[in-house]
Amino acid sequence: MSTGGVRIVDRAAYVTAADALIVADLHLGQDRSSAVELPVGEHDDILGRLETTLQDVEPATVVLAGDLLHSFDRVPTGVSETLGDIRRVVDRSPADLVVLEGNHDTMLSTLVEAPIQSAHRLADGTVVVHGHREPIETADRFVVGHEHPAIRIEGRRYPCALDCSNQQAGNDVFVLPAYTRLARGTLVNDLDAGESLSPLLTDLGECRPIVSLDDEPLEFPPLTEFRSLL
Repeated sequence: MSTGGVRIVDRAAYVTAADALIVADLHLGQDRSSAVELPVGEHDDILGRLETTLQDVEPATVVLAGDLLHSFDRVPTGVSETLGDIRRVVDRSPADLVVLEGNHDTMLSTLVEAPIQSAHRLADGTVVVHGHREPIETADRFVVGHEHPAIRIEGRRYPCALDCSNQQAGNDVFVLPAYTRLARGTLVNDLDAGESLSPLLTDLGECRPIVSLDDEPLEFPPLTEFRSLL
C-alpha cells in the first residue's frame, strides 16, 4: 500500500520519490535481554525479512533509523554478528547504507564501521530521524521511529504505522512500527499528544493508523474519527 508517496513493506517504509527504504527500531539483543525468542531466532527473523524486502523494493538507499540496539550498557551475544550480517545483506544489494543513532544506541559506534548520523535528508526532501528529540533540520515531512505504535482492535493488538498531518510547525510526520517483532508496542487508541514519546507529534488525532499485516497493510481514518469506532 502507498500512502502519501510512502509504501508500507512489512514493518518498513519505502519512500517512492526518494527510492529509499527506512527501517527503525530493530532492538537487537532484546531476545537475550527479555528471555523471549522468536521461533526462528532474532538473527534469522530480521535478516530474512530484510533480505526479502530488499529484493522486493530494490531501493537506492537503506536508512536504519535508530535503536539498532536494545541494551544501553552491554552488547548481548550475537548482536555484533547480526549487525555485520545486516551490513552484508545491504552491501549485496545496489543500495547505500545510512545509519542513524537512536536513544538506545549508546554503544553503536563501537560496533559499526559506517558513519553514524543524527538525521538524513532523502532525495525528495523528507528528513529521517529517530524521533526521540526535536530535530534541528526543517522539512515538510519527517519519517521517524521511536514510538513503536500499536493499535487495539476488537481486543487484539496490532503494530501500526502512523501517517500524521499538521504536526509540529505544520509538518507531516510518518511514524514506523518497530521492526523487531518482539516489541509489544505503545497503544495509540487513547494516547494523547502529551503522552507521546516524540516531540514531533503534537496532534495524535490527525494520525491515520496503518496496520502492518505482512503484505496487506490496512489504512484507517484519523484517530479522532477512528477512536469512536473501536
